[in-house]
Amino acid sequence: MVKPSKKQKKVFLILGITGVVYAGFKYLLPLVIPFLAAYIIALGLRLSALWIHKKLSIELRGKKFRVPVGVIGGVEFIVLLAVLGTGLYLGIWKIGKELTMISNQLPAWIEATDQWLTGRCHTVEDFFRLEPDCLVRLVRDMLVHLRDTVKEAAMPFLMMNSMNLVKGLLQSAVIGVIVFLGTILSLQEMDSLKRRRENSIFWREYEIIGNRLVQAGKAWLKTQGSILIMTVVICITGLWILKNPYYILLGIIIGLLDALPILGTGTVFVPWGIICMIQGEWGRGVLLFLIYLICYLLREFMEARIMGNQMGLTPLESLVSLYVGWKLFGVLGFILGPVGLILIEDIVEAYDEGVKNEETVTR
Repeated sequence: MVKPSKKQKKVFLILGITGVVYAGFKYLLPLVIPFLAAYIIALGLRLSALWIHKKLSIELRGKKFRVPVGVIGGVEFIVLLAVLGTGLYLGIWKIGKELTMISNQLPAWIEATDQWLTGRCHTVEDFFRLEPDCLVRLVRDMLVHLRDTVKEAAMPFLMMNSMNLVKGLLQSAVIGVIVFLGTILSLQEMDSLKRRRENSIFWREYEIIGNRLVQAGKAWLKTQGSILIMTVVICITGLWILKNPYYILLGIIIGLLDALPILGTGTVFVPWGIICMIQGEWGRGVLLFLIYLICYLLREFMEARIMGNQMGLTPLESLVSLYVGWKLFGVLGFILGPVGLILIEDIVEAYDEGVKNEETVTR
C-alpha cells in the first residue's frame, strides 16, 4: 500500500481539523455557551473578588473567617446587573417619553398625509376627467381593507407565537440562573480548573483555543463598539443637518438598531427616504439614503478591517470568513467564522511544529 505524501497528509490534516472545528461549533458550542459565558464573567470579576476576599474577614468566637470568593463574585454580579438594569430602565423611560411626544404629533401627521393623498387623487381625477372623489373612495376602501387584513393576520400570529414567547422567556430565565451559578462556581474552582488544564495531555489545544477566544472576544467588542459610536455620530449629524428636533435621541436609537442582528439603519432610513420622495421632498430623501449608505459601507469595511487586524487576518480573509460563517451559522457566524479560521490555522501550525520537532529529535 502506497503511503500518502506530505502534501496529502497536510490536506487530510486540514480537512480533519476543519471538520472537527465545524462539528464543535455546530453541536458542542450550543451546549457549553452558558458555562463559557459564566467562565468569562468569572475572569472579569476575579481580580476584584480576590481583593475583597483578602481584605474582608469575619471574626466569630475568636476565629477569623474569610468570605468565599464565589459569594463575593455573586454579589458583584448582582450589583452589576442592578446597575445595567437601572441604566436600561432609564433609557427605556426616556425613549417612552419621546414616543409620547411623537404620538401627540401623530394625528397631525395622519391628517397631513390624508390631505396630501386626497389632493393627489383629485389631481389624477381632473387629469383623466373621472367622476369626482371616485379615486378618493377607492383609496380609502383599499386602506380599510388593508387594515382589516393586517388585523386578521396579526391575531393568529400573536396567538401562535405567544407560547413561543413564554417558552423563550422561561428558557432565558433558566439560562440566566445557570450562568449566575456557573460564575460563582467558576470563581470558587478557578485555581483547580487551571491546574487540571495544565496537567492535561491536551494543554496545548486548550491554550490555543483559550487564547484565540479571548483575542476574538476583544476584537469583536472593539469592532462593534467602534462601529456603534461612529454610526451614532453619523446618524446624529445627518439628522441634525435635516433639522430633525429629535436628532440626538433618534440617532442613538438608529445606531443601536444597527448593532442588532437582522435589523440595521436601513430599517429606518430606507422607508423614511421613500416616503420623503413620494411627498416630493427629493433632497431630504436623497440625504436619508446617503446616510444609510455611509453607515452600511462603514459597517462592511470596519468589520473586515478591524476584526482582521485584531485577529491576525488579512481584510480578504476576514471578509471571506465572515461570509462563510454567516452562511453556516447565521448571525453568530460573524464571530464564529473568523474564530474558526484562526483555530484551524493555529492547530495546523502547532501540529506542523510538533512534527518538525519529532523529526529533529529522531535525527
